[in-house]
Amino acid sequence: MDFRGRRVTVVGLGIEGVDAVRFFVGRGAQVTVSDAKTPEQLAPRLAQIEGLPVRLSLGGNDPEVLCSSDYLFVSQGVPLDLPGIAEARRRGVPLLSMMGLFLEMCPGVVAGITGSSGKTTTTALVGEMFRYEGLPHVVGGNIGVGLLDLLSRIRPYTWVVLEISHTQLQLTRHSPHVAAVLNITPNHLDRFTWDQYRELKANIVRYQGPGDWAVLGYDCAESRALAERVASRPIFFSLEDVEGEGVFVRDGQAVWRCGGRRRRLFPLSAVRLRGQHNRQNALAAAAVACACGLSPESIARAVATFRGVEHRLELVATAGGVEYYNDSIATTPERTLAGMRCFDQPLVLLLGGRDKHLPLDELAEEACRRCRAVVFFGESGPKLREAVEKAAEGLPHDRRPALVSARDLEEAVAAAHRLARPGDVVLLSPACTSFDAYENFEERGRHFRALVHALVGEGLPSPT
Repeated sequence: MDFRGRRVTVVGLGIEGVDAVRFFVGRGAQVTVSDAKTPEQLAPRLAQIEGLPVRLSLGGNDPEVLCSSDYLFVSQGVPLDLPGIAEARRRGVPLLSMMGLFLEMCPGVVAGITGSSGKTTTTALVGEMFRYEGLPHVVGGNIGVGLLDLLSRIRPYTWVVLEISHTQLQLTRHSPHVAAVLNITPNHLDRFTWDQYRELKANIVRYQGPGDWAVLGYDCAESRALAERVASRPIFFSLEDVEGEGVFVRDGQAVWRCGGRRRRLFPLSAVRLRGQHNRQNALAAAAVACACGLSPESIARAVATFRGVEHRLELVATAGGVEYYNDSIATTPERTLAGMRCFDQPLVLLLGGRDKHLPLDELAEEACRRCRAVVFFGESGPKLREAVEKAAEGLPHDRRPALVSARDLEEAVAAAHRLARPGDVVLLSPACTSFDAYENFEERGRHFRALVHALVGEGLPSPT
């Protein structure tokens, strides 16, 4: 694609926006950056593009700037129904995205992974399987890595392993050669209807052909149903031994069954990560790797050595007999439920952030069953507390968890430290997004780690 001399406006100066600015400037475009944030708020990002010939339009997305462009590059966090973007589309201005451009221009073979939960862990594990196989590969996508900058490193023989979010699938017209849909459960209902969200997830397999592979989670009815819609070859993964082709569990072993052949891959007990959901992630990664032609030996070695990804049930510290876990990735009640169910110990649970308008009943009931205490923080703290209080109404007083409200994460961690007893787990698994106070869940997780380390490092009294 030739962008020389064309007016390209990059909307949103996040990770994708910085990547796009460098990409378009390198291809001779006249680049404008449009962002609703002020220069002061964007200072760290602006430092990353300092010295580049870029026009800035900050503090708001000026419709005239957007509509006068030859192309609009829209970062994934920017709603497509913003008035300026909607008007630009009406006037025929083409919309571009990082994922759409990358899938169109990438010379290598792509394995893409999406799902409502588990996609980061699965993507990272697939990357480890490629590393053990010794094949040229890159890992990127929705994991804090700009994709367009990677294009210069990719050759036709390079495998590309991508984590792909639903918003990254809004403006795509190509599908990966191997496309995985781990699961589809209600999420992001603050921005999309359930039907819109489901269809966005389906975009990852929408443009596949007969030579491609669709890896689908059999244990999720929504992803399993996509097998009826794909033009590619569907394979499944499941914790059960079900009919069909894919990776299944038989007698405690993950088994690859395809084309009339069967191969044992690894014992399920080799998965080192906590929780049933992580066993499913390991099966999903194995199914993707098998579709890519990787050996059982490389798959087994990766599973046996993989220790997980930060901010996902990450053990931060142990102090006074209390374990502190960072599960900041848990931005939905479902993810928090999965995290809670990984522990047998009493929990001191930290919930809060920005609400996604998802059902809270099951989370509240589970918190009453499993938690010694629940600490609420952030914008959604009052709503979460109300849900847990309602779930606790029918319980005897001595079986109700202690409930504490905090202004922010710092207060919440201090309260959790006071409430925890030896043998407990303090678990940050917020069930909400971080956008009320942080740029992303990673920043929230880093802050939690720092707060915990400060408590331990300052030698404060251990919980009693």
